[in-house]
Amino acid sequence: MTKVKHAASSLRRRKKVLKAVKGQRGARSKLLRTAKEAARKSLIFSYIGRKEKKRNFRSLWISRITAACRGQDISYSKFIAGLKKARINLNRKILADIAANDNRGFKVLVKKVKT
Repeated sequence: MTKVKHAASSLRRRKKVLKAVKGQRGARSKLLRTAKEAARKSLIFSYIGRKEKKRNFRSLWISRITAACRGQDISYSKFIAGLKKARINLNRKILADIAANDNRGFKVLVKKVKT
């Protein structure tokens, strides 16, 4: 019979990988080799997803500002250019929040941009 070496650490390593892929379908949550592949891919996709989330939110903010600008008869590009010219430093996240929740405040911003 062969001598078992490092059994405890090997089991710990396997359990760690299988715990990471718990809840996935089929062999991905049962077999070690496919579980390792699934775990590696899930980490890659989560990294990519964190970057995509930033892009998606920026485009959402821009579309909200655009919708509010159209209500005030000004284009998005002219509005942003006017803000820069008037030296009003508000990022798109704050502008989108103002556009969605504070209609009067957004009208004031548009007036400053148009003058």
